Amino acid sequence: MAGSSFSGSTVIRSSPGALYDLVSDVTRTGQWSPVCTGCWWDEGQSARVGAWFTGRNEVIGRVWETRSRVVAAERGREFAFVVGGDRVRWGFTSTPVDGGTRTTESWEFLTAGLAAFAELYGQDAPQQIADRTRAAHEGIPATLAATARIAEGPGS
Repeated sequence: MAGSSFSGSTVIRSSPGALYDLVSDVTRTGQWSPVCTGCWWDEGQSARVGAWFTGRNEVIGRVWETRSRVVAAERGREFAFVVGGDRVRWGFTSTPVDGGTRTTESWEFLTAGLAAFAELYGQDAPQQIADRTRAAHEGIPATLAATARIAEGPGS
């Protein structure tokens, strides 16, 4: 499906390691995400490949939780997770540049996610996918702006 991925970037006045420490602490996600109000690790888990966590999401008229698996955890370079283990990939990458770190947030509906939406929503699947795509297009710039405010703020 066309348009099933999106990314945005910004330069943040912070080191790649500090940004990684921020975005890989999923318990802080509610501070920058316009949809995810909070996350928590499975008992004994942390930001490492294979770890699982739960996220609570809220939009007007709807509240839901998702389970996600960490698929990339390289301090200073990349932190990424896949919702449902195979449905939608979210990630942050960091590249040092003059003045800070170019931080890119990416989102991609994976094949299993598209199939799950088709099964779950039937004929309404294209509209549901379009809604999620629109949310990613709107949410990534908002998330990056909030992440920059936190990373560059007092005491950072």
